[in-house]
Amino acid sequence: MGFFHFFRHADINHRLETYDATPDALLVDVRTPGEYSEGHIPLSRNVPLQQIEDIRHVTACKNTPLFVYCHSGARSGEAASILREMGYTRVENIGGICSYLGRLERGNNTVLSRHTVFRTALQS
Repeated sequence: MGFFHFFRHADINHRLETYDATPDALLVDVRTPGEYSEGHIPLSRNVPLQQIEDIRHVTACKNTPLFVYCHSGARSGEAASILREMGYTRVENIGGICSYLGRLERGNNTVLSRHTVFRTALQS
């Protein structure tokens, strides 16, 4: 592990593949409800960092795999630490939605991420 490993952020796109392959895993968005409603990863649950203790209402099982994200990865890192302190044993900070390349949901509608819109514009 080199010096710059400390500065390396989680690749949310790669980590979502791990999430998809993990049975009974939960995807947790720790951004504010307003941020979540503006666009979130499909099938994610919103448990804001300020209310992270409420995760027990989503899953009381401390062995449930939790994949946690936010905007940049900072809040999700803090949330992951708190969840581990709460006794959750399978917690992974997958980084920030700002580098997510897939679709976003807004309410019941699926919208394209800015990366997909940019790629589509280039192909036109």
